[in-house]
Amino acid sequence: MNPDRLRAQLLAWYDENARDLPWRVGPKDHAAGVRADPYRVWLSEVMLQQTTVPHATPYFLKFTARWPSVSDLAGEEDGEVMAAWAGLGYYARARNLLACARAVAGQHGGVFPDTEAGLRALPGLGPYTAAAVAAIAFDEPTNVVDGNVERVMARLFAVEAPLPDAKPELKRLAGELVRDDRPGDWAQALMDLGATVCRPKAPLCDRCPVAAHCAALATGAPETFPRRTAKAERPHRHGVAYVLTRGDEVGLVRRPPKGLLGGMLALPTSDWRSARWSDAEAIAAAPTKAAWRGVGEVEHGFTHFTLTLRLLRAEGAEADVIWSPRRDLDGLPSVFLKAARAGLANLL
Repeated sequence: MNPDRLRAQLLAWYDENARDLPWRVGPKDHAAGVRADPYRVWLSEVMLQQTTVPHATPYFLKFTARWPSVSDLAGEEDGEVMAAWAGLGYYARARNLLACARAVAGQHGGVFPDTEAGLRALPGLGPYTAAAVAAIAFDEPTNVVDGNVERVMARLFAVEAPLPDAKPELKRLAGELVRDDRPGDWAQALMDLGATVCRPKAPLCDRCPVAAHCAALATGAPETFPRRTAKAERPHRHGVAYVLTRGDEVGLVRRPPKGLLGGMLALPTSDWRSARWSDAEAIAAAPTKAAWRGVGEVEHGFTHFTLTLRLLRAEGAEADVIWSPRRDLDGLPSVFLKAARAGLANLL
């Protein structure tokens, strides 16, 4: 493999095929001197963690319209940001987002540090995001390695070690291709190649600008890279969600600030455990005394476990809850929005 030739071929491909993304300065504009807004780069990178571009884009547009600068975001109430984040999942990211925004606004005058080390020192901003913002917004030659880049490296070099054990080796290989020339474009070119051509399944090798360098393609089975260890089966948990109504309102609670879905509005629930809840246990754990009756159940998958929520519904005004109109439930986390819709399905 000739690294410099590979780089030239991939960057030439990127110049012609770069994705048009709302947070991105395209290669032609970048070459003309236009620089990416660090706030938009950072926000997009946080949103894209564990999320696809089509799913994250509407959230990005909503956030930047409502909070056009990092200082605007920093000044918002936690609950408003958490509600706007609802549906993106991995809610710790939203709490980290606010912590970082407030540090940039309060300690750096609303201006992001322009080095990887400076960015890495911000709260809630991990190594990958610091490297990505440093490269894309400030043209620092950092080693930006996300899942797309890992897959490209695993195939280019036919790395036999399975993920996740292969991660250090894949990062080292990616680092050997970093140069001072166009580091931001290089990082985005690798991301685009992985997202659009070197796809997880059915890679489009006939369209790949660096296919001639690919050791995995030479094996005849590039789709089998990266190798992976078998995933352990996720444990399953059971809980009860309580749909308490008062006319056209639904009773909600604010979850504790720490832990899963921390700080989010939600339906009241029992604990989540491995054993199913009996009728007596479910009613005893209810947030208030009422004529509770079963109205079905919903299934939901989290990263580390799956969940069955049994649904109980009752009408009652005397409860320590936050009453919310039914039409305003779209800001709930997806598991509770799913449960609320199912629990209210046969009510007019």
